Amino acid sequence: MLRRLLLLSLSAGLLGLTACGQRVSMVFTSAAPAVSTKAGPPAKPVNVAIDTSMGEIKLELWPDKAPVTVKNFLDYTDAKYYDGTLFHRVIPNFMVQGGGYVSGMKEKIGGKPPIKNESDNGLSNERGTIAMARETGADTATSEFYINVVDNKKLDRAQAGDKVGYCVFGKVTSGMDVVDKIKAVKTGTIGEHEDVPAEDVIIKSVRRVD
Repeated sequence: MLRRLLLLSLSAGLLGLTACGQRVSMVFTSAAPAVSTKAGPPAKPVNVAIDTSMGEIKLELWPDKAPVTVKNFLDYTDAKYYDGTLFHRVIPNFMVQGGGYVSGMKEKIGGKPPIKNESDNGLSNERGTIAMARETGADTATSEFYINVVDNKKLDRAQAGDKVGYCVFGKVTSGMDVVDKIKAVKTGTIGEHEDVPAEDVIIKSVRRVD
């Protein structure tokens, strides 16, 4: 069953529109009661590498700023959940989103329950940062994430139309050129899914690195 979800805060009074008038409705995994945990990863930054069909992207994650979110992402990483998923939604003046679908826009099964939204951590949705996608409810993020390709400060809690915002939990440290290649791919519509790359942009693996 298709779940259509919206980024609420990009354009005042225009639900699901970017500042340039593009739709930014997003597709995510199903929601369940939000899960939080007191046990988080160590406070020092954690480095991961996303190997894609268009090149490698390296990230630095910040557990001191978003402990629940980083632990969640690393749990998916260590379980190799992201292997074979796609960057399935690409909007060139906004973001690239992945982590929830496989080829043919089939929803990846086996996801974990949603997590607490840590968007009050003071981090901003600036170009090159990674943040969690979610449903319209605050605590509904699961596996899907996005990388900002421009400054999207209207997604920050301080400026968000829904007064919730989206949780940033790290940044690209190398491979932003790969992200920019991904944002430039041709996109189309598959069923009710919009902004889908015409050719699969595959996440081959996500792994911790030194």
